[in-house]
Amino acid sequence: LADLARLMGKALDERATLKLDADQHREVWLQANGECQRQLMISESGVLALLVHHYVPENRALRQWLTHEVLTVLHDQQSVTLDNPRMSQLQWPGTSLSVLHWRSETWIRLRDMPNVVTEAAPQPKRAIWRRVLRRINRIRSAA
Repeated sequence: LADLARLMGKALDERATLKLDADQHREVWLQANGECQRQLMISESGVLALLVHHYVPENRALRQWLTHEVLTVLHDQQSVTLDNPRMSQLQWPGTSLSVLHWRSETWIRLRDMPNVVTEAAPQPKRAIWRRVLRRINRIRSAA
């Protein structure tokens, strides 16, 4: 947030993120100058939302630079390779599920498992004649 505020020429603080959705910002710990510091990170859509909300005509060049150069390079570097994890959506009638593809395997978030796993069908009870037959065989083998 501090870097974006400096680029925008605005005094943005954590209150500015109140206008953003929860998935557009988060706090992370980054190592800087040999120590860990808490930093507020803004997503790509969050940056664009802040640029729109704090509109200043002079920031048009900043938006164009971010959109056409910075983000383009970042997206190009995220080209899909076998080693890079990538997200996708599984969709079926009535619902969808985010999954991660990594190292030739598909991963599902633990919190999404109740949506994926259905209750196991109850096992039918074995017929009584099988139980009787098993008892007879036990009695015969014991004798």
